[in-house]
Amino acid sequence: MQALLPLLRMKAGRGIGRRLASLSRLALYGACCATLLTACIDVKVPTYQRPDTPEKTAYSKPVVAASETIQPDWWKQFHDPYLDSLVARAINSNFDIKVLAARIQVAGAQIGEARAGALPTMDLGAGASFEKTTGQAFSKQYNLATQVNWDIDIWGAVEKGVQAQKAEFRATEWDWRAAYLKLVADVSTTYFQILQFDDQIEQQNATIKTNQQILTIFEGMQKNGLVPKTQVLTQRAELNRLTREMLELRRSRDLADNALATLIGVPAGDFKVPDGHLQKRVQIPVVPQGLPSQLLARRPDLIAAEYRVLEAYDLVGQAKLAQLPTISLTGRGGSASFQLTDLLKTFTFSFLPSINIPILDPSVRAHVKTTEAQTTVVEQQYRATVMGAFEEVENALVNLDSHQKQRVELQQEVDHLTIVAAQIDAQLKEGVISQLQVFETERTLLAAQLALLANHQQMLSDTVTLYKALGGGWPGVNVQKESKEALK
Repeated sequence: MQALLPLLRMKAGRGIGRRLASLSRLALYGACCATLLTACIDVKVPTYQRPDTPEKTAYSKPVVAASETIQPDWWKQFHDPYLDSLVARAINSNFDIKVLAARIQVAGAQIGEARAGALPTMDLGAGASFEKTTGQAFSKQYNLATQVNWDIDIWGAVEKGVQAQKAEFRATEWDWRAAYLKLVADVSTTYFQILQFDDQIEQQNATIKTNQQILTIFEGMQKNGLVPKTQVLTQRAELNRLTREMLELRRSRDLADNALATLIGVPAGDFKVPDGHLQKRVQIPVVPQGLPSQLLARRPDLIAAEYRVLEAYDLVGQAKLAQLPTISLTGRGGSASFQLTDLLKTFTFSFLPSINIPILDPSVRAHVKTTEAQTTVVEQQYRATVMGAFEEVENALVNLDSHQKQRVELQQEVDHLTIVAAQIDAQLKEGVISQLQVFETERTLLAAQLALLANHQQMLSDTVTLYKALGGGWPGVNVQKESKEALK
């Protein structure tokens, strides 16, 4: 601050008129320079437009209003209170969701940081110097000085930065909603898989029991010379295969429990879903008869991607406005004395307006090109996200429709085999057929029932995927309209 003191020479109240006149001439000169500079460079702020994307002319299902298809708590359509409790625990305790919530707070704080660029800054300093030269008296000096600086945002460059940060804040909010939707979908599908594993394990135990009985019959027949030993060995190998599959099912069940534990915020290994039956516990909901007509305005990932396009437009505008002259107002004041008690008896200040004209600053021009190139990137990312959304919806519709049709065939297959099994059992009681034929029929029926069980789980997962692909229960958002209203 001591180096600042020689500049503080203007006494308060002296020459203010002359200074104001000089300031007016300086501002006029700066305005002329700004006009000439603007004529030489492109400072037109781009107007935001949603990136063009291929239009979706038709879906595999009729299009209706979104409110007629998906409820906000759509997972309750499965009518499983235990699933509802898992979803609630995940929403409250999942750490990925908490990370995204924290990022929303960061983005909100950065809005204030961006606004601070248009506010004055103030520095205050105090110091003292002590000097002793041989043959001279000891000298000391005290000083106090302050400086206020204000870069006036006359072109709105700082405000463009604030708008860009607001768009990032909104994008971060919708990132959280997209993760929320994915979390609910992951919890639901993992839970369905666990219950399917339970049913498969039960069916596998029944299959192993049946094949063990078949092996006992083969061993008796082999002792009487009715079948070769290879038949017995083949059946033993079949039991080895079934047992190995059982171990694999139990392993998969344990891994699914670990995955679900992580989703609900519990250490893996400390949580286990109680054994249950998928078909008895979880109902397949009635699939909506129509699709939302505004898919692009409902999916959180698409809305977040569009907000980032809006942010890129604002950053381009900020970079272009940075090419224009800037006006800074600097006020300095301070005091100095050889005695500490006399420090505040005198005071000097100066007022130094200045204009900075970036006539030759390659970094400013280069930054404009960088932001324009980044805009192209986020626009293409938005288009890619839209195309992925269309594919995800269509795939969910194709899978659900195919599995519904397969269910009809599988149910008929099980019904037919059930009748056959009943007739075979009746023939066994009459002594017409052997016990071996009964076991073979039961094994075939168990395989068909297992396929029907897998189909049930597939339809449940397809329904979850469809709800997720359609944006869950989130309402539609017009990004451009909402951003304009936020600036009012």
